[in-house]
Amino acid sequence: MYAIVEIAGQQFKVAKDQKVYVHRLQGNEGSSVSFDKVYLLDNGTQVTLGAPAITGASVGAKVVKHLKGDKVIVFKKKRRKGYRVKNGHRQALTEILIESISAKGGVKKAASKKETAPKAKAAQVALKKETASKASVKKVPAPKKEVLSGKTVAELKNLAKAKGITGISAMKKADLIAALNA
Repeated sequence: MYAIVEIAGQQFKVAKDQKVYVHRLQGNEGSSVSFDKVYLLDNGTQVTLGAPAITGASVGAKVVKHLKGDKVIVFKKKRRKGYRVKNGHRQALTEILIESISAKGGVKKAASKKETAPKAKAAQVALKKETASKASVKKVPAPKKEVLSGKTVAELKNLAKAKGITGISAMKKADLIAALNA
């Protein structure tokens, strides 16, 4: 079982008994912390998604120790200007041990086909109606032939895209004009 959870502003994929290094947390070594922003849960057979977070789900962890990360050297230089700045940085980290992942509620992603079939058909019908209404709105009237003869090939291709003509990349100017007038 694993979960995707937000800890200290970052998202982590965590599992039970896993050690994770996160940005410094408030709390003493040995204390327990809980994280409520769980975005995804997977128990092997079922995936649960949140919108955006799963309500009622939480990840429990124990603070193992506070430490500093590796040293990072930041060196800035502008050549021929005499500008050189060297800075170092060590990120403050907390090592945590994931103790528990609990799921209570949420939207289930993996469901049986019998349950989703009527909903899927209704969604497909609604999608067809929506695309049909959009297609009727996007129809562009054909421009006159004399107006098209003065346009560049790029402008003609843009008009053809707006009209919904496919395969315009290989067309010549005369073919584009003929297709737009049709």
